[in-house]
Amino acid sequence: MPVKDTSEIKEKIILFIKRNGPSLPIHIAKEIEQPLLFTSAFLSELSSEKKIRTSYMRIGSSPVYYLPGQEPLLSKFSTHLKSKEKEAYELLKEKKFLKDSEQPPAIRVSLRQIKDFAIPFEYEGELYWRFFITPPEQFKRKKEEKKKEEKRTPKETKLTGSSQKKKTSIKMPKKVKEKMKERFFARVKQFLSKKSLEIIDIIGFSRSSLLLIISNKKENQLLVAYDKKKITETDLLNAYKKSEEYGLPYTILCTGHIPKKIENLLQATKKLKNVIKLE
Repeated sequence: MPVKDTSEIKEKIILFIKRNGPSLPIHIAKEIEQPLLFTSAFLSELSSEKKIRTSYMRIGSSPVYYLPGQEPLLSKFSTHLKSKEKEAYELLKEKKFLKDSEQPPAIRVSLRQIKDFAIPFEYEGELYWRFFITPPEQFKRKKEEKKKEEKRTPKETKLTGSSQKKKTSIKMPKKVKEKMKERFFARVKQFLSKKSLEIIDIIGFSRSSLLLIISNKKENQLLVAYDKKKITETDLLNAYKKSEEYGLPYTILCTGHIPKKIENLLQATKKLKNVIKLE
């Protein structure tokens, strides 16, 4: 293809995005009357030349292409976010700023996934998130207002005997617990990635268990992961109850070993057809 034609096609792409805002390759291909494969190649070149930008999120398997300065228009694609990611997006949109350590684990994970909309930054050694179109200066103003408010209403510093006792009791620091949760989730995520399994939704997340909906060959199923030295019959029963609640087949994943009696129980139930009460 002559260089002139290539330049004209690239110019048409830029004009189309300028006129229509952030766009998907399939719509751009229709506009420039080129096969999708060729259009993707042109888009890749324009991105390398820094004339257009690419979103982190994927709509299907395609990113969204936009011009510098069109970032606010990406909001219209937030409807394509997965449920927990959408929840994190709406929360951040409402609050403008979120302190990472104060969020539930599922929200913390989702904030890390929505890179187009959640901007990380540090303040006094703590990680915070800013909604992408919120000016950074608002955070400073908000903190200054909070400090003024605290000066007007000083906190009671005197401790009673019972509260003193509570304060000095030995507990695992919250940050340590959160880090352990994150390590556990990272292990599970890495395992699923190796097996080519996709996380569809995060349903529950505690110190010792993780409840996910995953996609296996386009079929959704429940994954119950336990971060325990050994699983128990109660763990099996709880996993089964969750599968019934969501109407999905389920798989159990554990970091520890499976006791022999649990293995025997699993083998026994495989061939069990029914349990009948003798009248």
